[in-house]
Amino acid sequence: MMKHRVVVGLSGGVDSAVTAHLLKQQGHEVVGIFMKNWEDDDDDAYCSSRQDFLDAAAVADVLGIEIEHVNFAAEYKDRVFAEFLREYSAGRTPNPDVLCNAEIKFKAFLDHAVRLGAEKIATGHYARVRFNAATQRHELLKGLDPAKDQSYFLHRLNQAQLARTLFPVGELRKTEVRRLAAEIGLPNARKKDSTGICFIGERPFREFLNRYLQTKPGPIKDARGRTIGQHVGLSFYTLGQRQGLGIGGIKDKGTARGGGDHAPWFVARKDMATNTLWAVQGHDHPWLLSRALVAGDAAWTAGAPPPPGALAAKTRYRQQDAGCVLSASDASGQFRLRFGEAQWAVTPGQSAVLYDGEVCLGGGVIASKTDLEQK
Repeated sequence: MMKHRVVVGLSGGVDSAVTAHLLKQQGHEVVGIFMKNWEDDDDDAYCSSRQDFLDAAAVADVLGIEIEHVNFAAEYKDRVFAEFLREYSAGRTPNPDVLCNAEIKFKAFLDHAVRLGAEKIATGHYARVRFNAATQRHELLKGLDPAKDQSYFLHRLNQAQLARTLFPVGELRKTEVRRLAAEIGLPNARKKDSTGICFIGERPFREFLNRYLQTKPGPIKDARGRTIGQHVGLSFYTLGQRQGLGIGGIKDKGTARGGGDHAPWFVARKDMATNTLWAVQGHDHPWLLSRALVAGDAAWTAGAPPPPGALAAKTRYRQQDAGCVLSASDASGQFRLRFGEAQWAVTPGQSAVLYDGEVCLGGGVIASKTDLEQK
């Protein structure tokens, strides 16, 4: 294998730490970069960037590699966070990790790494890259650990980005990564995985959004049109949400519609025109189930859309691949998916990501969906 100068994004977590170790073991010249991408309330209990940098620096010391602290906060605010707020203001539920990967980790970071003389970059993502000699294109593959696969978040990467990217831990299971980290004495071997918003941390979400979005209370209505509560603003809810609705006292006895006396309430629809939040009882209410969706702003790893036909898709992370039929993608980057089985809580703003077996083909942002009760 050719030896390269590889710049690794060291986050302070165990996955990127083991990534750097594996690359050094393979004989590459490894340099670490810690990305600081959030400056607001940086001393907040929920924002751990200071501790993360200390952890990353301790890893670099153990591995004997250089580490540079780079600030991409301005790029993050302009390219990711502004779009994040625009989507929430419009009543959609964006996925900031998808945009963060495309705009920061594999654009701003990649550009900076190239200026440092990097031939390749690497991150601790659970995914793989393979060069297909038949098509002369790089393919994005699922990580070998199905419980940790992160190809969903990486589906917007293009050929130029994939050609320069290495994902060493994508070949491993998480248990093996932890074992390796402990074996070589990494100081963060037992560090808990981060589950918060990309670079913003694990904080109370509604309280966080409250700082940036206006609250506009309105009615919560059930499937019969009865007002059953008040919402604090449509931006603060997502389809399929069960907690935090504050609904009580009204029961829908229509079990044929997925409800029942004691069935929980779920957010099913948001009407921005009337500022109404619609909630239904029962996990399998028809309003929560969709057979088809339209997505836009498509990004395809091969540089062109796959041909129409049978594929598989995820409409949210950690979802099982669902069989679907892709209709042709148009010039505007819009495409349509029809599923063999109804999908639960398909959410505008989230990503619909397409797969052909283990190969991630790309995807787009869900714009609309067709519920079982819609004509």
